[in-house]
Amino acid sequence: QVQLVESGGGLVQAGGSLRLSCAASGRTYTRYLMGWFRQAPGKEREFVAGISWSGSRTIYADFVKGRFTISRDNAKNTVYLQMNSLTPEDTAVYYCAASAMYSSRLRDYDYWGQGTQVTVSS
Repeated sequence: QVQLVESGGGLVQAGGSLRLSCAASGRTYTRYLMGWFRQAPGKEREFVAGISWSGSRTIYADFVKGRFTISRDNAKNTVYLQMNSLTPEDTAVYYCAASAMYSSRLRDYDYWGQGTQVTVSS
């Protein structure tokens, strides 16, 4: 069992940056691949970025490549999402999730946090 709690969301102007954190608990946390998803109002939840258990492999959605960076610190049981050059289109609730496989598919993720709101003003 893995419990996930996101933080770091907020209101930022276009072009600004935010860093989201996801604190994980559970004895098997380090065995899981971690991902970030987001869901904008009226839209389906979509994959943003994922990272392998060791941190050596990462995967990104095309719309965030070059702007967002996912990382993890297993000693702190924390996953991060550094978001730069934010645009209003990045406005969404951002969710941290854990998966037993290296995947970008929502259905492959077993554990989810409650989400943190990111709002980008123009």
